Amino acid sequence: MKSNRSLGVVLAVAVLVLAGCSAAPPVTAPPAAAPSALQTVLSGQWRSAESIARDGARRPVESLAFWGLKPGMTILEVQPGAASWWTEILAPYARLTGGTFYATGSDLANPELSEGAKKIRSDFEAKYADAAIFGKVNVVNWGPKSAPLPANAFDWVLVARSFHGWMGQNGTEKNLADLYRALKPGGILAIEQHRANPGEQDPKAPQGYVTEAYVIAAVESAGFKLAAKSELNANSMDTKDHPFGVWTLPPTRRTSPFGKPDDPTFDRSKYDAIGESDRMTLRFVKPG
Repeated sequence: MKSNRSLGVVLAVAVLVLAGCSAAPPVTAPPAAAPSALQTVLSGQWRSAESIARDGARRPVESLAFWGLKPGMTILEVQPGAASWWTEILAPYARLTGGTFYATGSDLANPELSEGAKKIRSDFEAKYADAAIFGKVNVVNWGPKSAPLPANAFDWVLVARSFHGWMGQNGTEKNLADLYRALKPGGILAIEQHRANPGEQDPKAPQGYVTEAYVIAAVESAGFKLAAKSELNANSMDTKDHPFGVWTLPPTRRTSPFGKPDDPTFDRSKYDAIGESDRMTLRFVKPG
């Protein structure tokens, strides 16, 4: 019995020694989640410091999620503007996710098109010529005399801060009809627009502000259906009574009327404190 107990002790010690000699598997942290395509784009080196600084006011992640942007979509951005802030995000996003990006440009088929308008388009095309970053940026004609866009071609269309310009040029009805035809059934029309206080709407929107009710009525008259609206881009500090309209506020920061030289004595502090405008954020769909 004694010898058996001794043998058991020896065996137990041997097991412990062998266990101590075995290397334990290394403990590693779980791999970090890969950044999303949108996160990758937002940190892109092609975006200027000024563009990135506006992310806080324009909320691209939240806005695009609300508007239903998905990987692989065929995207149309209407009237990107000189800054083309959204283009810097949407074009590379389409490239990274297997989508296709289009933007509207000056109507080259219009024989009355000014040299200035032609230059605006050529400058835009040059800015986004690097396919390694932006993919292929397709530009389609857009203007008061432009031919209809391709029918049922787009999954998602963005109209950002353009509605007041349409109203000033009597182009609202044509533009919305063109977009309705161009969207696929079930496609999304995303609208961001400087928002006027409720009440009577000046049909020319000279201050750049438009009532939410006016926009919804016009878009639904074209056949779209309002799917949702959000206060993501609301700004309760915007009093909407600025001397040079919405363009008094950042990012334009106008200090004098259109066509006049900047006024270096104009006190901007009040308007800079307000920040960017109070904006409606609306999502419409094309039935089907």
